Amino acid sequence: MPDCVGVPLELTAQVFASGMNGALKRWPAVDAREVPLAAKLTLSPSWKPHRMRIATFGFTFPDGLEFIPPREEADDAENLERILPPKQPKRADETDSGKKKKSTRLKPPEDALSLEDRLFYVLQPPLESWLAGQELIMPFEPFPFQYEGIAWMFAQKSALLADEMGLGKTMQTITAVRLLLRSGQARRILLICPKPLIPNWQREFKLWAEELPITTVEGDAARRRMLWTMPGVPILLANYELMARDFDGMPEEDLPRFDLVVLDEAQRIKNRDSLTAQVSRGIARRRSWALTGTPIENRPEELASLFEFLEVIPPRGTPDLRQLSRLADDYILRRTKDLVMSDLPPRLDRDEYLELTPAQKYSYATAEKEGIVQLNDMGETITISHVFELVLRLKQITNADPLTGESAKLDRLAAEMEEIAQSGKKAILFSQWTRTLDWLRDELEKRLPQCGTLIYHGGVPTKKREPILTRFREDPDSHLLLMSYGTGAVGLNLQFSSYVFLFDRWWNPAVEDQAINRAHRIGQENPVTVTKFISKDTIEERIDLVLQQKRELFAAILGDGDNTNASLSLTASEIFGLFDLKARAGKGTKSIGPDDATEEKQAA
Repeated sequence: MPDCVGVPLELTAQVFASGMNGALKRWPAVDAREVPLAAKLTLSPSWKPHRMRIATFGFTFPDGLEFIPPREEADDAENLERILPPKQPKRADETDSGKKKKSTRLKPPEDALSLEDRLFYVLQPPLESWLAGQELIMPFEPFPFQYEGIAWMFAQKSALLADEMGLGKTMQTITAVRLLLRSGQARRILLICPKPLIPNWQREFKLWAEELPITTVEGDAARRRMLWTMPGVPILLANYELMARDFDGMPEEDLPRFDLVVLDEAQRIKNRDSLTAQVSRGIARRRSWALTGTPIENRPEELASLFEFLEVIPPRGTPDLRQLSRLADDYILRRTKDLVMSDLPPRLDRDEYLELTPAQKYSYATAEKEGIVQLNDMGETITISHVFELVLRLKQITNADPLTGESAKLDRLAAEMEEIAQSGKKAILFSQWTRTLDWLRDELEKRLPQCGTLIYHGGVPTKKREPILTRFREDPDSHLLLMSYGTGAVGLNLQFSSYVFLFDRWWNPAVEDQAINRAHRIGQENPVTVTKFISKDTIEERIDLVLQQKRELFAAILGDGDNTNASLSLTASEIFGLFDLKARAGKGTKSIGPDDATEEKQAA
C-alpha cells in the first residue's frame, strides 16, 4: 500500500443569491466535517506525493584523535617503545622476505599473426594471477620454471616439452590443459601414452585437476569405437597400441577430430616409418604437443620424426643438423635439473670397476676368443647382428658365470645392500635382462633375507605392478626393487629411494638417465647415490666409451655444445672396432643404433 498522509480539508460554505433563495426565505444549513483521505472508508489515493530533490553539499571530516591517557614515564629509557603505523598486509605477489615474486607473462606464439590473436596473450595478466583468478586448485605451488613451461605450452600450437626427467612434465601439461579448457581454446583432447603409464596419468589428473573428467579408452572393439566418437568427453586417455590398432582400420569419415593431441614418451614415434608414427601423424587436430626427456636417443632422424608430428616440417622432410638446431630453438623447451633445481639434493655418480672372478675370467676369455674367430671366418657375410650377438653373450658373462654362477657384481651388491638395509634406506636396481633379475632375487633371498627384495619387470602381470610399487614405498622391510630398463625406466615416481644400481649397462645413455631419474626428481629429500657396475678389461669398458660419445651427440643437437664436429651416430666401423675388427666394404659409414641389435624384448 502506498504511503498516505492525512490532509484536512478546510471548506468554507459560501451562499450565492438566486431566485430559489428568495422563494425559500431562509438560509440553507450546511453540515461540514473533516474526513482524512486515509480513513476507514478504504479511500486510497492513486497518486503519490511529489517530493522535490534539493541539492545538498556534504563534508566528511577525519575521525578525531582517540583520547589515550598519558603513559607513566619509564625509569629506564630502553623500555620505551616507538609507536609505528600499523603494518600493511603482504601483497599476493610478494614473498615472506618482501621481494616480489617473478611474474610469468604469456607470450604470443610465432604463428599468431593477427592483432586479435596477439592481443589475447599480451593482455592476459601474469600466469600466477591468472591461475588464482580462474580458481584452479593447485595441491602444491609450482616452481617458477614450471610456470614458464605452463605459459609456453598454453601459447603453442606445436610444442615439444623436453625437460629432464623429474622436473614435472606431467604437471605442467595437465595445468596447461586446464587453462585451455577453461579459456575455451580446446574442448576435446586426446592424450596418448605407453600402457604402463595409464595409471600414472589417472593418478596425476586426480591430484592436479580433480574437476576434469577423464575417460580411458579400453575394453572390446565395440566399446572402444563408441568411446572414440562419444561427444561431451573433454579428455580421452589411450595407449599407443590401441590407438594404432583402432585408427588404422577405421574409415576416414569416422576418424575423430581433436583440438589437441598430446604424445607422452614421444620417443615411441622416433621411427617415422612405424605404424604408430604414421597413425599419430594422421590424427586430425588443431594443436600438437609432445613430451619426452629424450628427444634424441640414437640418431637425429628421430627428432625429424617428432617435428613431422608437430607439423613444423613437410612430410618426409629431412632437415640437416643446422636446421634441426634452429627448429629446436623455436619448438623445444628443455630445462635440466642442474639449471633450475638448485635446491634438489645432489646426485652422486660412481663407477665401480670390478675384477671378474676366476671362473668368469675363463668363460669370458674363451667366449671372446671363439667369437672373434667365428666373425673373421664369416668374411664378407658378416653383419652387425653377428657382432651384437657376441656383445650380448659377453655382457651376460660379466653379470654371472654361466657354469658356476659366480658373480663379482653380485658379491659387491650384497655387501652394499647389507649396509643399506641396516640403515633403513631403499634402493633400485636396473638390468637389461629379466632372467638376470629373477636370478638376483633368488640369490639375494638366500644371502640377505632381511633385504626384502621385490621385482618389477615386463613379466609381472599389469594388475600386480601397482601393488608392488605400493609395498615398496610403504613397507619399511622392503629395501630393494629389481627393475628392467624397459618397464621401470619411464613414468614412475620413486623419489623415496636413495640408491640406484645399474647392474649392467644399456646401449642408450638416455635410457639410463631415465632410470636414474625415477629416484632423483622433485620430492627427493636425500642425496641419490648412483652406482654403475663395470667389469674391468671387458666389453663393458668399451661400451662405456660408446655411451659417452652418444651423450655428446645429444648435447650437440640441443645446443649444449659445439655441433659442427659432432659424430651423429655410431657407424659400422665403430661397432666392429669393439673387437678390433675392420668393417667390410660398403658398411663403414652406415649409421648404427641399438635398434639394430638383437636385444631381448621386454613384455609391455
